Amino acid sequence: MPEPTKKDDVPNGQPEESVAPDSNGAPPLPEISLEVSPPPEAVAEGKEPVETDGEKPEATEPEPIQAVVAQEPSPTENGSNQPQPGVVGVKEQAESANTTVKEEGACSPPPPDDDNAATTTPSPTPPAEETNSIKKLSIDLPNDSVPVAAMGRKDSVWSLGEGQAPEDLDKPIDTPPLSTLLIERPQSGSVSVGGDITFVAKVEAKDLLRKPTIKWFKGKWMDLASKTGKHLQLKETFDRFTKIHTFEMHIIKAKDNYAGNYRCEVTYKDKFDSCSFDLEIKEAEQGSQNIDIRSAFKRSSEGQEDAGELDFSGLLKHRNQREPKQQDDTPEVDVWEILKKARPDEYEKIAFMYGITDLRGLLKRMKKIPKEEKKSEAFSKKLEPAYQVDKGGKIRLVVDLADPTVELKWYKNGQEIRPTPNQRKYIFEHKGTQRIMIINNCTMNDDAAYAVAAGDEKCTTELFVKELPIKIVKGIEPVKTTVNERIELECEVSEEGAQVKWMKNGVEVPTGVRSRYRVKCEGTKHYLVIDDATRDDTGTYSVMATGGTSEAHVQVDLKPLKVYQDLQDITVMLGQPIKLHCEIYPGNVPGRWYRNGQLVQPNDRINIIHRNKVHRIEIESSSLHDAGDYTFVPEGYSQSLSAKIHIIDPPRVHLDSLNFPDNTVTVVAGNKLRLEIPISGEPAPRVVWMKGERVILESGHRVRAETYGDQTSLTIEVTERDDSGNYKIVLQNEAGEATASVKIKVVDIPDPPDAPLVPVVGGDWCSMTWDPPKYDGGSPILGYFIERKKKQSSRWMRLNFDLIKETLFEPKKMIEGVPYEVRIFAVNAIGVSKPSEPSKAFTPLAVTSEPTMLVVDDVTDTTVTVKWRPPETIGAAGLDGYLVEYSIEGTNDWTVSNKELTEKTKYTITGLTPGSKILVRVKAINAAGASAPRTLQHSILVKEVIEPPKIRVPRHLKQTYTRKVGETVNLVVPFLGKPRPKVTWLKEGKPIEPSHVSIRNTDCDSIIFIRKAERSHSGKYDMTVQVENHVDTAIIDIQIVDLPGPPQCVTIEDVWGGNVALVWTPPKDNGNAPITGYTIQKADKKTMEWYTCLEHYHRTCITVTELVVGNEYYFRVFSENMCGLSETATQTKKSALIVKEGLQMKNPEYSDHDFKEAPKFTQPLINTFAIAGYNTTLNCSVRANPRPKVIWMKNKIIILDDPRYRMFSNQGVCTLEIRKPSPYDGGVYTCKAINDLGEAQVDCKLEVKVQTQEL
Repeated sequence: MPEPTKKDDVPNGQPEESVAPDSNGAPPLPEISLEVSPPPEAVAEGKEPVETDGEKPEATEPEPIQAVVAQEPSPTENGSNQPQPGVVGVKEQAESANTTVKEEGACSPPPPDDDNAATTTPSPTPPAEETNSIKKLSIDLPNDSVPVAAMGRKDSVWSLGEGQAPEDLDKPIDTPPLSTLLIERPQSGSVSVGGDITFVAKVEAKDLLRKPTIKWFKGKWMDLASKTGKHLQLKETFDRFTKIHTFEMHIIKAKDNYAGNYRCEVTYKDKFDSCSFDLEIKEAEQGSQNIDIRSAFKRSSEGQEDAGELDFSGLLKHRNQREPKQQDDTPEVDVWEILKKARPDEYEKIAFMYGITDLRGLLKRMKKIPKEEKKSEAFSKKLEPAYQVDKGGKIRLVVDLADPTVELKWYKNGQEIRPTPNQRKYIFEHKGTQRIMIINNCTMNDDAAYAVAAGDEKCTTELFVKELPIKIVKGIEPVKTTVNERIELECEVSEEGAQVKWMKNGVEVPTGVRSRYRVKCEGTKHYLVIDDATRDDTGTYSVMATGGTSEAHVQVDLKPLKVYQDLQDITVMLGQPIKLHCEIYPGNVPGRWYRNGQLVQPNDRINIIHRNKVHRIEIESSSLHDAGDYTFVPEGYSQSLSAKIHIIDPPRVHLDSLNFPDNTVTVVAGNKLRLEIPISGEPAPRVVWMKGERVILESGHRVRAETYGDQTSLTIEVTERDDSGNYKIVLQNEAGEATASVKIKVVDIPDPPDAPLVPVVGGDWCSMTWDPPKYDGGSPILGYFIERKKKQSSRWMRLNFDLIKETLFEPKKMIEGVPYEVRIFAVNAIGVSKPSEPSKAFTPLAVTSEPTMLVVDDVTDTTVTVKWRPPETIGAAGLDGYLVEYSIEGTNDWTVSNKELTEKTKYTITGLTPGSKILVRVKAINAAGASAPRTLQHSILVKEVIEPPKIRVPRHLKQTYTRKVGETVNLVVPFLGKPRPKVTWLKEGKPIEPSHVSIRNTDCDSIIFIRKAERSHSGKYDMTVQVENHVDTAIIDIQIVDLPGPPQCVTIEDVWGGNVALVWTPPKDNGNAPITGYTIQKADKKTMEWYTCLEHYHRTCITVTELVVGNEYYFRVFSENMCGLSETATQTKKSALIVKEGLQMKNPEYSDHDFKEAPKFTQPLINTFAIAGYNTTLNCSVRANPRPKVIWMKNKIIILDDPRYRMFSNQGVCTLEIRKPSPYDGGVYTCKAINDLGEAQVDCKLEVKVQTQEL
């Protein structure tokens, strides 16, 4: 059946809703796709559906699938990324008999340019008996949500597929012709709820230079690329032998709402092909009626992924617990029937009454029970789903009422239609039980959603208004004219207000704000006006309406001219200035400059100059848009001058569009990786992929790089761990070179951790620790599993079922005296690692006895050394070490001195306060814990002997220490002395600024650190070490060197034959290092390309020989020291002309032109209206030389130091910004420009309006 007319198909129709990747009309970003294919074993094997004649294909399990992750702009509505509307409305319609579906042909033509902005509407409903057998709805994929307010809206209806009409079921289906790109098209199929199905499309690539683009749609416009997930996966493969691209769409665990019409579109350059197919979802058998839901829903995990699924664990029999069955006299109760008959607000009460705890799972299960359709009580016949009428025609909407006494109300787009006596737009008629609404003289405003309400019931429909074709009554006539004349083309159409399209040579004429073409309409007459005709306006012009076209030829002739100097073709680097000039006679003829046929206007960047015979255009900084054919057209003449400007652009790599953090791409080991990156450059650059020093070739088998158009791609068929690393992209063209790097991270299951350690052992427990695995698989470690076994046994027992986040654990309930072993499993997002090596066997044992014979060995100002003997009783657990503690005399607070156990029987306590008295005790530690402490009987006085200081200067610091500017200086100077010496540093006798040089002192050395050395850091540093009255000093000489400056002056002393004598003076700045030589270069004045004559030259004069006679040369000299060549060179101001002996030429002298002029405003101020509270600006432009002083005045009063005003002046453009003006800021504003040659001023009036708020 034909499809209803869409609003976008009507020439004058305005779409209510637009869906486009970008609402502002900007071109979409380059597509970057990342193809990730899981291992074959990750997905169950299956077969493709097979279709037989006259039968629906049976559902079969799909083949192994591969996921394709592609970044494409998601469809947006009205320019925003809001959830797609209409899902809830479609679901509700699927449960009723009045399911609205839409038909789509087997093969669709290429979509129009505004296909993304098209608004779709549903088609008429098939008969009620067909709606229960096949449900075709939109796919309810993750993250699809619809606000309640969007339900029932016309612009919220999704585009759906439509089944065959009943009268067409017996008709034979015509096989569509073979498509131009698709050699195998996806076929319609059916699958049961929860089953899998695969659709396959194949494209032959023998005549294709690159991979075609394929898109999968559901309905009209739902792009399924953004809906991939656990229920929908897309796969692309390419057979290099048969040259066939295979595209597959896998639907996994199908649901009821997956049914509907689907479409596959294939695009390659200017070729397009598409094909549609249907998916039928068969109802699964309901087996819930024979299940005791009171037991099944008691243990369901509410709120998790499996909520609502039946849980039969409560119905299983327990083998170890056999109890006699108790007779239950309670009669059998069918809870399902009670729930079906109850209202939704009574579900919770019934569930509580019969002991059902998983209410959420029960509600989810209730939704899957098919509902019986309720017969309408108010309507015996409802409105049709959709109506269509021609514009200006009449339409009748008829309903039959079961009760003629019921009050009826009609609505249009939710607004009630009320009859009025004076207008005959809507006519309401009553014929028995029929209620009729007649709409006369239908216009495009009547294209809307209509509804009729009878009591509490309502039925809806949609009206589509089809616009009649517009005919051309009077066609356009041929025109012949000359340049700079006005052209007006006139035509007349059959209807006022009709839209027509003006074409030139088959291309639509641009009619924007900046276009040369203007269109106007006066009643039924339409005009195309060209005010200032040029020769380019010659051509065939046509006007197109929906009902016909008219065309005519326009001839524009030009008016001879003398050209003294023509325009010259040039090549310019991007960003460099452009200068074009020509010389014509007569000199007072004005003209216009065109670029690619478009008029060039002067602005801040483009300057157009006309002086006498010379016409010149100068562009300050070139851009890619400045390239093209430039034409100078003198006014009133039939001749023009043309030149071509070619702009070259260095290559660039656009990594920003990857949307990967830190340019890092993550892929699971064993999967396929395809990384596409946009590139740019003019001309197209040569691309090289590298990993380290290895170049990746296009002919690689597993790893290959490909480049086509504006993209370059890296493909790894089966990723491995070794593929991780930084990949470098090098782009080269004649404009330069660019590099970029992308990090590829291959993730895998982690390596097994090292064997765990058991530091503490108790009587029936232990404390175990371990280190994370050396390789985490590229994915963070989520936790660990721990297993334990007896040493003599081979059976491991899992100790935890929830992941442990930390790297320590305490196993318990062990048998004392029995040796055990433990091992670790690491878990990340990819999976579980192999087990670690077992720990060393350990046996739960008791602690040792206390240490013996604790005595003092040595005392200093800050340390105390003690020693002791091992415990008398150690036991089977052994001895792990000792713990030393101390406390200040008079307190009971004990401080641990050694953070780690010491195995020696001697230990030094540090960090003590001189003159204090402390008590010391020692504990023995083993796997079972700490023993009882052994404490000194008497306190110890902390005091040490003085040792004079001594600085031990390293050998390399006894000489001058030299470093380059920007390098790091890190010097360590050791010294001796007790107690801790006081260290001071001086530079040239002055204290050192901590912000410039960092100094850190310890007990035994002093460190001087400079992160980035500068010339100012050079000098002699004095180091002083003092212990009371004892002092030792040392001097460190640091020299920071830098690149030298250029020579001061380079002059040409003499020119004879092919020789030139040069003389220069050494540079002012030698970079804090002796000058080691000079480099001399020469350049021909014509090309200004520099060539090196001599390097590492030590003298300050030289004779350059073997110069070419007839050429004129410039020379420049670089200075050099130990750091290298100077950054700049000194060039000779004059050039050396190599002339043939006996011939001399005297250069003519020219006087400079005087550019001085008094101020003159080229753009005056304009009277402005401003809104109170919103910033406004006043702009004008002035030309003067020298630069004038600009003064702003309000009501003849100069504006000075007022924070509400900001004044700018840039390239002669003067701007006054008024911040949040009020009505008091209105008045007359004046801009005055003054210089030595005169002054000028302009005025304007500013009016500030207060915005009123509407109630």
